[in-house]
Amino acid sequence: MKRVIRFIKIYGENIAAFQPNARLYLLNVVLSGAASGVFRLLFNFFVLSLGYDKDFLGNMVGVSSLTALIAALPMGYVVDWLGRKRSLLISSLLVSVSTLTMILIPSQGILLGMNILMGLAQSLSGVTFGPFLMENSSDKERTYLFSFSSGISMAAGFVGNWVGGYMPTWMGSWRGYEAISAQAYALALVVVVGVMATAAVPLFFIRKPNLSASQRTSFMPLSYLKNQAGLFSRLILPMLLTSFGAGLIMPFMNVFFRETYRLTDSAVGTMFAWGSLAMGVGLLIAPPLAERMGKIQLVVVTQGMSIPFLFLLGFSPWYGLSAASYYVRLALMNMSGPVYQTFVMEKVEPSARATIASLVSMANSVGWAFSPTISGWIQVKYGFGPAFVGTIILYILSVYFYWRFFWYQSPQEKQEQPRRSI
Repeated sequence: MKRVIRFIKIYGENIAAFQPNARLYLLNVVLSGAASGVFRLLFNFFVLSLGYDKDFLGNMVGVSSLTALIAALPMGYVVDWLGRKRSLLISSLLVSVSTLTMILIPSQGILLGMNILMGLAQSLSGVTFGPFLMENSSDKERTYLFSFSSGISMAAGFVGNWVGGYMPTWMGSWRGYEAISAQAYALALVVVVGVMATAAVPLFFIRKPNLSASQRTSFMPLSYLKNQAGLFSRLILPMLLTSFGAGLIMPFMNVFFRETYRLTDSAVGTMFAWGSLAMGVGLLIAPPLAERMGKIQLVVVTQGMSIPFLFLLGFSPWYGLSAASYYVRLALMNMSGPVYQTFVMEKVEPSARATIASLVSMANSVGWAFSPTISGWIQVKYGFGPAFVGTIILYILSVYFYWRFFWYQSPQEKQEQPRRSI
């Protein structure tokens, strides 16, 4: 009980230290997280209800992520030109417009075109996110801010997933449509667009922080990448492998549970809601664990522990075991994400943070640009099994490189360390 009280006290002190701009950003995160929870749950079902297949779903995810990948480096310069506030606002606007357009005009060309627009928005927000939080936090509460922003987004996603599972039924009853009809899904998604637009309101009140020249984040020239290629490649490679692995299976989890275990939309929504809550809890407890274990140690241990649960998720013959593994895997695999982002930002000088943010955005996008298309084809031909195997292998490689690059020390490195006095 004393440890719990101390944990709550420490967390409360760090939250109280959040700066006004950070608090406004967190309000945006709550609203957009809830909207995103509904969107992620229902949009795949909406597309399938229109008669498209899983190959096309994979192509949509792929084209969005490919756009984010291609745009990541140019977006670094765009963010410098626009500023953090405008970048976040434009990203929010692009997501709302593209989502509404896909609902109103769901032709194949429009769906692909609007996913390109969403890819641009994803790239713009992805490049802005890290530097914005770094500029609006101090060393004291920074790790807590990164994790809390992700954790509160997942908590909002919990509400979105839960409510989203029932929204097609509510909308269908209201207008006389079947709950699994395209019309019911479309009406539910229109409500989501309204929440997305509302999420942009707090961003209008963000003010430019007072920073010294050394604290400002700017986009470094490409020559800097060449000079720091070794460090940047070590920071990015494990994330790249994780991205390829996640892209094989994560965009299809709602389809996996519905087809494998014959779940209803509301059951899948409830399951995703508890998954978001599990992830949110993991993200919230990550900062104090990182302080005790070390940032990279937390990454290696939690992501390594998640891999057996990924196997059980994909290959368990029982729904209960698969669902429980889904929750545990989500919490373990994702709790270290913001911690590693903080680790990456602290590894480079302030003037290079926009550059590394672009590279992080690229690493997170590249796997999702290609893997969903490959996975969609695999699923049509062979089912979900090979996709899960590919994800497991890539996750194992990713954890190995986290350990090898940042935790492991060779005998020579150990000898070179100064001995402690006794």
